Amino acid sequence: MVEELRKGLQQLLIAHNGLHAIVISDRDGVAILKVSTESTPELALRMSFLSTFGIATDQATKLGMGKNNRIITMYEKHQVIQISKLPIVITLIAQNDANTGNLLTLEDTLDPLVQALRGDVAAEC
Repeated sequence: MVEELRKGLQQLLIAHNGLHAIVISDRDGVAILKVSTESTPELALRMSFLSTFGIATDQATKLGMGKNNRIITMYEKHQVIQISKLPIVITLIAQNDANTGNLLTLEDTLDPLVQALRGDVAAEC
C-alpha cells in the first residue's frame, strides 16, 4: 500500500511544474511519505528542517490573527509551503517561480491521504 501511495505522490510531483518534493510528516518532522526530484535541496528533506514548521506556526499564531495553518517561505531559488493538518504536516518544496496558488490546491488533493494517515499518526503520538 505504501508503494501505491508513493506512486500517487510521484504522479502529483510530475504533474505540477516546478514542484521538487512532497513530504508528508508528523509534527516532529519525521517523514511518513516522501517523493522528491534530484533538484530538491537535501537539507530541506531533513527532519531538522521539517520540524521547524511546528515552532514557526506556534509563533505565528501568537500574532493575534487566529490559528496559523499554512506557512509559505520564499528563498533565492526555492519556495517551501507547509500546511498543518495536525498531527500531519504537508511540505511542498518547489522552485521559487513555481505557481504558489496552484501548489496550494494540492492541499485538497492530498486531504484523503492525510485523513487516512491521521489516525495512525495520532495513535503513535
